[in-house]
Amino acid sequence: MNYRRFIKGALCAGILAIAPAARAQWTVYDPANHIQNILQAVRTLEEVENQIEQLAHEIEMLENMSRNLETLPVNVAEAIILDRINHISELMREAEGIGYGVETVERDYDAAYPETYGATPPSDAALVEDARQRWRQSRLAYRDTLVTISAALADNETDAGAIAGLVERSQSAAGALQAAQAGNQIEAMQTEQLMQIEAMMAAQYRAEALDHARELAEEERARARFQRFMEN
Repeated sequence: MNYRRFIKGALCAGILAIAPAARAQWTVYDPANHIQNILQAVRTLEEVENQIEQLAHEIEMLENMSRNLETLPVNVAEAIILDRINHISELMREAEGIGYGVETVERDYDAAYPETYGATPPSDAALVEDARQRWRQSRLAYRDTLVTISAALADNETDAGAIAGLVERSQSAAGALQAAQAGNQIEAMQTEQLMQIEAMMAAQYRAEALDHARELAEEERARARFQRFMEN
């Protein structure tokens, strides 16, 4: 009887000792905790997606900045403008007779177009030679005008093609810098054309001024010849 009680007590003590370990191995499902874990995972995913979107915006901004800093591959206007201006300037320097320089005008104008022949006019032969020289001067001045105009107009087709190309580059520019550079080159081409127009006007005014000076000198020559005629 005592043995049974001992065995029964031992079994109960063993069960009590094993029960906590057995309970620790069981899985208990908690719906509220499961939902909380899902919501936490969703919030984490949203944060990751927001970070990815922010990085994408930053990459796009950097790409736009890079495009805005891209320069035109070639300077279309520079080679054309320098060539045109230098050509016109060379033609004007080569003008025959009284040219465009201030020193040349001050030195040669009074000799070629005298205000008066004085009290004793030169011989008729000298007066005729003076008149011939002035006629040559006017003829050369008008020739220089035509040469300058021809040079300015000779490359209009090239200028028009360059401007059209620059407009196309401006419209298809990768960024703001390329568009601005194309616009600047177009303005430079327009400035070059205005300079050519100024050169043509200067040549025309020169020819007209020399021709008017020839007419005035012819009046003085006629007076001098009449004076010699009366003296003789």
